[in-house]
Amino acid sequence: MEIKIIKALPKYLKPKPDETKLGFGRHFTDHMFSMKYKNGTGWHDPVIEPYHLLQLDPTAMCLHYGQEIFEGLKAYRGKKEEIYLFRPLENIRRMNTSAERLCMPPIDETVFFDALKKFVLLEKEWIPREAGSSLYIRPTMIATEAALGVHPSGEYLFFIIAGPVGAYYPHGFSPTKIYVSDEYVRAAPGGTGQIKAAGNYAASLYASRIATNMGYTQVLWLDAREKKYVEEVGTSNIFFLIGDELVTPPLGGTILPGVTRDSVLKLAVHFGVKVSERPLAIDEVIAAIENGTLQESFASGTAAVISPVGQIFYNKKEYLINNGKTGALAQRLFNEIMHIQYGNKQDPFNWRVQIG
Repeated sequence: MEIKIIKALPKYLKPKPDETKLGFGRHFTDHMFSMKYKNGTGWHDPVIEPYHLLQLDPTAMCLHYGQEIFEGLKAYRGKKEEIYLFRPLENIRRMNTSAERLCMPPIDETVFFDALKKFVLLEKEWIPREAGSSLYIRPTMIATEAALGVHPSGEYLFFIIAGPVGAYYPHGFSPTKIYVSDEYVRAAPGGTGQIKAAGNYAASLYASRIATNMGYTQVLWLDAREKKYVEEVGTSNIFFLIGDELVTPPLGGTILPGVTRDSVLKLAVHFGVKVSERPLAIDEVIAAIENGTLQESFASGTAAVISPVGQIFYNKKEYLINNGKTGALAQRLFNEIMHIQYGNKQDPFNWRVQIG
C-alpha cells in the first residue's frame, strides 16, 4: 500500500521546545499519519500530512459507544544519530488484539510498520538528544460512522501522532507511593482489561483521584471477584521481589500484557533471577513487608520503563518498602532496558529495531 506524503510548508513548522523542559504529552510534531476504513472497501487513503484537527460528525460512533483503542511506544536517538524503535511489532500485534476484542478491523502488520517507520523518519528532528528523552508515539483507532444504535461501526479512522517527551526521572529514581483500592476495580473476567481501550482508562480515573487526594501517586488494583489478588498498578504492571522470587500476577484476561512487562520477565531470567507469574494476594504482600522478606517492588510500563514503589497504603495503614528506596533489581532492570533502547550495548534479544 503506497503512503502519500504531504509535507508541511516551512512557514507552518512549529518551533522545537526546550529539550530540558519537555515533560510528557505537552508537545506534538508537525505531521500525522492517517488511514480510513469502510466496510466493503477496507483500509484506504494512507497519508502522512500536516498535523491538523479531526472533523467528526456529532453522531460518530466513537463518541457514543466507545470503539476507541490506542497504543504507546517510543523512538530513540542513539549516540551516532541512529533512530531506534523498541519491540514495535509487539505493539502492532497488541493493537490488533484490541481491535478484535472491540469488533474493529485489524491492520496489516507490514502496512502498520511501514507507516510507523516513514512517519518517524519524517519527524526525526523531533526526536530529542537530551539524555533519557525520546519521541512518544501514539497510534489510535476510532469508530467514525455517523449513526446511532449499538452495533459495530462500518467506518474507522486510524491515525498516528507523536511528540517529544523528557526523561521520566530527570533527577534520578524517585519511588512512588501507591494506594490499594479495595472498593473500585479496574477490570473483571470476561471484560476488556487485557486491551488498550480508552474506556478502561476513563473508568480508572475516579479511584485515581481518591488516591491523589490522599497523597498517593498510583492505584494498586485488586481482582474484581474477591478483591483479594493484586493485578496492576495505575496504568502499569506490578512486580514484587519476595525473598529471591520475583513475582508478578499472571495474564488471565484482566491484565494488560505489557511489552515492558515481558521485557522485564525475560531480562530477570537472563540475570538468573527466579521469576514467577502467579496469583499474589495483597495479604501475602503485607505479610512479606511485615516479616522482612519483601525486598523491593516496582511497576513497569512504556512511559517510565521501571517505576520503584516505596510505600503502600492498604486497609487504613501505610507500609514502607525497602525503607522507601529504589531496589537494586529495579535499578539494574531500568539501566539495562534503557541501554538497549538507546543502542548503548548489545541487544541479546533483538528487541531494538534500527529504522534510520
